[in-house]
Amino acid sequence: MHILITGGNRGIGLGLAETYRGDGHDVTATSRDGATGMALDVTDAASVTGMAAKLAGKPVDLLICNAGVYLDKGDALETGYAPDLWAKTFAANVTGVFLTVQALLPNLRAAEGAKIAIISSQMGSSTNASGTSLIYRTSKAAALNLGLNLSAALEPEGIAVGIYHPGWVRTDMGGDAAGISVAKSVAGLRARFAALNMATTGCFENWDGRPHAI
Repeated sequence: MHILITGGNRGIGLGLAETYRGDGHDVTATSRDGATGMALDVTDAASVTGMAAKLAGKPVDLLICNAGVYLDKGDALETGYAPDLWAKTFAANVTGVFLTVQALLPNLRAAEGAKIAIISSQMGSSTNASGTSLIYRTSKAAALNLGLNLSAALEPEGIAVGIYHPGWVRTDMGGDAAGISVAKSVAGLRARFAALNMATTGCFENWDGRPHAI
């Protein structure tokens, strides 16, 4: 199985890449600097098309859209949330997902039973609006909505799309106080990706398999 993982240089993305490789799968892990073997800046359309050109003709069985940023952590309503943070966050967390999927459509169509996994967050759920991290929450809500729409658009082609909350994970983004390890999140996510099919396309699930409210 050929698996492409965006943001595969650290945290959850790195954990997924390492475990899939350990099981003998062909893994293309991307990073902005290319240190993982494939350079990709999901906020740069030219970078996305360049990455896709290098993979021309190669089927992608599982595309994991994991790359993302959290730039407004701790911002105050009165003084934070600068306009450039909105633009940078949406470029990475939303537009970057779309551009990656769009560019790799030929590769996904070349695979039998291809799947797309979009890493969103419980912070994007309308049931979890706490009034903090407004940019990140809004971007993850948009990523969730994008995933739902992509599932509808790609259903006639037999390409399943799932959206996932990876848990509150001890990574650079999640912090040391987070509830679960990278290994635990990765194991759960891998089980979710394996279970994804056309009967469950459009699902929004927790890393441990519990359905999440939209």
